[in-house]
Amino acid sequence: FSCASNQWFEVLDGLLGPCWKAVGLAFNCTFLLFGSVIQLIACGSNIYYINDHFDKRTWTYIFGACCALTVFIPSYHNYRVWSFLGLGMTTYTAWYLTIAAIVHGQVHDVKHSAPSRLVLYFTGTTNILYTFGGHAITVEIMHAMWKPNKFKSVYLLATFYVLTLTIPSAVSVYWAFGDQLLDHANAFSLLPKSGFRDLAVVLMVIHQFITFGFACTPLYFVWEKVIGFHSTKNILVRALIRIPVVIPIWFLAIIFPFFGPINSTVGALLVTFTVYIIPAAAHMLTYRTAFARENAVEKPPFFISSWTAVFLVNTFVVVWTLIVGFGFGGWASITNFVHQVDSFGLFAKCYQCPPKNPATKQISKAAH
Repeated sequence: FSCASNQWFEVLDGLLGPCWKAVGLAFNCTFLLFGSVIQLIACGSNIYYINDHFDKRTWTYIFGACCALTVFIPSYHNYRVWSFLGLGMTTYTAWYLTIAAIVHGQVHDVKHSAPSRLVLYFTGTTNILYTFGGHAITVEIMHAMWKPNKFKSVYLLATFYVLTLTIPSAVSVYWAFGDQLLDHANAFSLLPKSGFRDLAVVLMVIHQFITFGFACTPLYFVWEKVIGFHSTKNILVRALIRIPVVIPIWFLAIIFPFFGPINSTVGALLVTFTVYIIPAAAHMLTYRTAFARENAVEKPPFFISSWTAVFLVNTFVVVWTLIVGFGFGGWASITNFVHQVDSFGLFAKCYQCPPKNPATKQISKAAH
């Protein structure tokens, strides 16, 4: 297996120099760090709806130990089969949510008020930005492909396929439950318990474990390069030196278990730069000269016939994302995040857990 990997910030270094490399490294690593935190929080949040004998924080402790096993996975090549299986898992879960919501029907007096305040509107905007933040690790994925020249077409098809999963499930669940979703970051909590739901939860937990590895592996590579072990072939040595990367992720997931609010905060403050602003600005600077444009390996696509149009699209992406995503979105997501901290506190034991059945509590007390 390859022990080294080309990474996103190294591409910036080759094209624009060390300053861009440093900026890219800072944003990308921070984004991937919190991306891993989010997957770990999601594991604890989801499994709770199958077994609520443990609170979400305890489940996060357990899955933190499980996710730490990714230190033994050498590179992205080792995720190829797992990523294919993860595709099947998310497909089942998305269509389960769609069908289950339709079968359940609308709850009594359902309300679809949409964003009633600017905070909610821009929080939703940043969640959308976060949803499409996966291409922050495209360079590492390309490095793992046997035919990286096919990456663009494969990635485009994958994006369209993801839309067939996210849009039907989001629309149907919102149709069925409406504004209840504002206080239930996890849609599983609104659907009745069944074998189909339990299977969806289990598959999502496995998928999130895989996604944790996807997000954390670039961090492993960076850490190995920092301390000079990126060329080591001994798997046990590499696993040991990767442990300091996992521990902070585990700790942050315990401190901030706010699945949903943390997604929008990461989307506003990190994804905006890592995925949209920096790549678009770097592309414009790379091809700012006529010589660079004439010798470009990648010419403008057929639907954008000129370099002027390319620059206009990139400028729009940079300006819109900076103002709406980072500016207003950052304000909204931080406001919402602070509200969650004020409401639930740090190290929340069971974030947004439904109240226990009083009869169950009395039986439990009698047993003790």
